[in-house]
Amino acid sequence: MSVKGQQGRKPRADVQRNRAALLEVAQRHFLKNGVGSSLEAIAKDAGVGPATLYRHFPAREALLAAVLETRSAELLARRADIARLDDVSQALRQWLQALEDYFSAFNGLPEPLVAAAREQNPDNPLTVPCDDLVATTEEYVRAAQREGHVRASVKGYDLYLAAGSVAWLRGTGYTDEEALARLRALVECGYREQDDAD
Repeated sequence: MSVKGQQGRKPRADVQRNRAALLEVAQRHFLKNGVGSSLEAIAKDAGVGPATLYRHFPAREALLAAVLETRSAELLARRADIARLDDVSQALRQWLQALEDYFSAFNGLPEPLVAAAREQNPDNPLTVPCDDLVATTEEYVRAAQREGHVRASVKGYDLYLAAGSVAWLRGTGYTDEEALARLRALVECGYREQDDAD
């Protein structure tokens, strides 16, 4: 068989099955134990050896990126709903809440997502999804700036970090919902123009 023919072949059924099992089990482990879950335990619970896991996902970030991809539909749906809003301030507020919820999907998730956005390592599979989230946040910030609701000095990256910080606190369990609401209000006071009345 030619090389071209081999490249066009679909993955074997057992390869697809192993990948699907690893993603399903990894999501369960991440939900229960956070993103620092043992990769060996994930492989064992998926019924494969560690070598099989590393063939599919050479690093923890690769597995995490693949699991997050399966969860991205909810974030996309929320973004579509937010895009229908006429109020740019409300759109930014709702996007930041959606971003915070996304960061909160698994305990410990803010750290690798913030690191990926900061480091800009092209070999990190989390870099592209993080870049997309920062770019989307920047779009909402710029729309609100055009209407005079957000300080000119504020960047989408700043509010990406703010959402990650609130999500991190949320994940620690050290604070209650009232304290989180006050923290969100403080963040908003920081990015809003001082003479913005709404």
